[in-house]
Amino acid sequence: MARLPYLDPADLAPENRDLLARNVNIYRAMTHSPDGTRSFLVLANYIRHHSRLDPRLREMAILQVGYATKSPYEYSHHIKIGHAFGVSDDDIRAIVAETEGRDTTLAPIEKAVLRAAREMVAGTELSDATFEALEAGLDKERIVDLLITISFYCGVVRFLGAVKIDVEDDYRQYLEAFPLPT
Repeated sequence: MARLPYLDPADLAPENRDLLARNVNIYRAMTHSPDGTRSFLVLANYIRHHSRLDPRLREMAILQVGYATKSPYEYSHHIKIGHAFGVSDDDIRAIVAETEGRDTTLAPIEKAVLRAAREMVAGTELSDATFEALEAGLDKERIVDLLITISFYCGVVRFLGAVKIDVEDDYRQYLEAFPLPT
């Protein structure tokens, strides 16, 4: 159960109701701070709509963050979002396999993106080998966008966990199809 009550549009001042255009639990809790939510959405919208990073790679990195942190909300939501951006069920299974140290048929840049996400979940630095692997497959702008994305979602999962945001019923099916580690 969430530690903050979920707000509905009627609970907000008229000028802030647009913050719940996407009426999901993270925003319903976050809108207790309308200005904070608005600022949060600026970076979220850049990542989703303006970054030059390949959207499939972006979603794989976000899924890796969600899986590595065992964040049911993040993971379930980005399975659905990832599907819309070209992430296949085989890709999701490969994220699990890569996390467990098993070999996959993912391309070297895909493996490097997942490794970067796991390293950033675990600590504050990337290994030289991981950074070199990113440089082999991405230009500098895309590397920066990837690292911004991973950093942002490392923060998102911490907010989700701190507030104990509930997974909406519509997203539970993704956790059943692709369970998080126990």
